Amino acid sequence: MKAKIWSHSSWVESTDSGHLRNHLGGLLDQAGFAIVGFKEAHFEPQGYTAVWILAESHLAVHTFPEAGRTYCELASCNREKFVAYLSLMEPLEVN
Repeated sequence: MKAKIWSHSSWVESTDSGHLRNHLGGLLDQAGFAIVGFKEAHFEPQGYTAVWILAESHLAVHTFPEAGRTYCELASCNREKFVAYLSLMEPLEVN
């Protein structure tokens, strides 16, 4: 069997760590991903990074409060769940 990874990166306008954690974690649940770990870091004077470890790979977010945006990157070996997540995420993305 050949290994295959799907990946997608996007920007969202929220930089609120609580909102990002709850909302993006909820989208992962809705898409059917198995969350096996979660780690977050808050930086002074500002900034937030979080990583969800998935049975199917990972989701990472990095805030840029000075720009009012957050960079999100999802990688997955499960195409069905990957596509489901992207369809849920689409309304949040910005250029």
